[in-house]
Amino acid sequence: MFHPRLSLALLAGVMTLTTGCRKEDMSDQPKFYKPYKQTAQFADGTTARPIPEFTVARGHLAIEKDVFLGMRAGADGKYNVPIDYIPMTLTHEDMLRGEQKFDIYCAVCHGKLGDGAGMIVTRGMIRPPSLVRTDHPPTDPAALAREINVQRAPVGHYYDVITNGYGAMYSYNDRISVDDRWRIAAYIKALQLSQDADTKYVLFRPPPVTGAPVPVQTDTHAVIKDGPMPKQ
Repeated sequence: MFHPRLSLALLAGVMTLTTGCRKEDMSDQPKFYKPYKQTAQFADGTTARPIPEFTVARGHLAIEKDVFLGMRAGADGKYNVPIDYIPMTLTHEDMLRGEQKFDIYCAVCHGKLGDGAGMIVTRGMIRPPSLVRTDHPPTDPAALAREINVQRAPVGHYYDVITNGYGAMYSYNDRISVDDRWRIAAYIKALQLSQDADTKYVLFRPPPVTGAPVPVQTDTHAVIKDGPMPKQ
């Protein structure tokens, strides 16, 4: 007696067994091109071609040193002096994005107000220096000097720290784009202005090219000898 269902089941089993015997290994499949494979097509005998001269990888065209380094050339010719302007035109949307990125990447340590009261402090980690003036500055002279210098730093310094890291802070250059780093740096200056910052150190001044007003800091060599900032 013929049983269709039984026949279909047997056929499915046979197909499963036969397909299971075939080895599908990608490493064994034929490939026409493999790195460094020999070829008679080129004089050097290899398929791996040298990179053409002056080739720049996507996203690595760093022509404007101030944009990509946040620095200008010092007396020694090296780019090691933080710039005191933002080398891009800023809009209201840019500032909103700077706030968004600050809240995502920076607030966990520096706090949403920039006062150093981030989540890491509540978890027992060392409190970072405040980016803004507070009513209760550090009592330790060294910590106070550090905090004042951080607050008075040129805007290029903030960009450089985001890019390369500083102290316990690691680099964010693989997480935050160049433009977003400048937006965050501008937002830090906005935080300082919003919390009664000393306008001697946080001003609006045009960059040398675009003429767009951006928040910057004028004194690139502020030190503790200037004395502590006045209380709010």
